Amino acid sequence: MKTPVYLNALRAFEASARHQSFSAAAEELNVTPAAIGQLVRGLEEWLGVALFHRNTGGKARLVTTEIALTALPDIRAGFDRLSIGLDKLKTNSATGVLTVAISPAFAAKWLLPRIDKFQAKYPDTDVRLDTNLKPVDFISNGIDIGVRYGQGNWAGLKAEKLMDEEVFPVCSPSFYQEYQQQLQSPENLLHLPLIHDLSMDHSSDFTTWDTWLHFNQITEKHTERGMKINNSASVLQAAIDGRGVALARSVMAHDDLKTGRLMRLYPEMKCTSVLAYYIVYRDECYTLPKLAAFRDWLIEEARS
Repeated sequence: MKTPVYLNALRAFEASARHQSFSAAAEELNVTPAAIGQLVRGLEEWLGVALFHRNTGGKARLVTTEIALTALPDIRAGFDRLSIGLDKLKTNSATGVLTVAISPAFAAKWLLPRIDKFQAKYPDTDVRLDTNLKPVDFISNGIDIGVRYGQGNWAGLKAEKLMDEEVFPVCSPSFYQEYQQQLQSPENLLHLPLIHDLSMDHSSDFTTWDTWLHFNQITEKHTERGMKINNSASVLQAAIDGRGVALARSVMAHDDLKTGRLMRLYPEMKCTSVLAYYIVYRDECYTLPKLAAFRDWLIEEARS
């Protein structure tokens, strides 16, 4: 078997085992399921061993054989090392394409308004943003570096804290003028239209309206009425449009507060989120020049 076919067959086998499906592996590798099946069969013939238990049912999930399972960790480690080696070969300076994984809201409200500063400093680096709503696998998706919101623990990634965050109510100046009398007392928030951020609804540590109201001893009841949006940038836009009072995340709302599109209510009432923003990357890629340049720029920008 020629070496390129050998590597392609190993990639087809690894993806099929991970997804337990030829079809899903084909979608990931951008080939047809038939091509994946042919590569795997060729690898089995070359090795003289079965890699999957076949099921004539057709749609049943692939079941990896025991001997194949024992080999998978070494094969995956080998691909990891190959990926690192290729990165080093094609990246001997802070140039080329840099793929950054971030949430759509963080891209819209923080990174994109600032990215021109990085591009001016490193004009030969082309930034590609991967704004997947869910955490992605850095190796299989070709991610160089990312910014994630959480407690700093993500398997296989090194995490450096970038920014802490405070949470507080905000509204538009026009909304404040209309409801100025009611807004004098935070207790009256319970009778005003509230905008709920559901973007981190899966995390029990995310600061919600209930969390903020309980923390400030306003009420112990659940506050569910009002507009519900699963994107933090859209939550702020709804508040800018005068739809109600939003519970803002300080990093996201920074520019809107600075320009006067939003105004902070009850600045004396503090509530710091237990979640924070972290720069994340594979530890073995730390010295790659383009990654190091972007990491240092993020830290500098956050401090400024």
